[in-house]
Amino acid sequence: MNQERLLQVLLAPQISEKATYVADKHEQVVFRVASDATKPEIKAAVELLFKVQVESVQVLNVKGKVKRFRQTTGRRKGWKKAFVCLKPGQEINFVEGGNA
Repeated sequence: MNQERLLQVLLAPQISEKATYVADKHEQVVFRVASDATKPEIKAAVELLFKVQVESVQVLNVKGKVKRFRQTTGRRKGWKKAFVCLKPGQEINFVEGGNA
């Protein structure tokens, strides 16, 4: 795969209460990814950037919320979330900026 493309697939780690629960319970890490990213691209990007081995990837399309401003209604943009399951013994530590 194209290395430039892989560097643009992952947008940010998703830090939330659910994400930390999933990380502790199932050894998964949650990322916000490009909306046109595929599972193999996400797997390759995580392995390239964090030097860890990925077992599986699950993706979820998050719909944008409907918001109102006075009389007009609008819709926020939708985005894609990826749950990356790491192989046993693998870990990503975002505080130190890399793998642990």
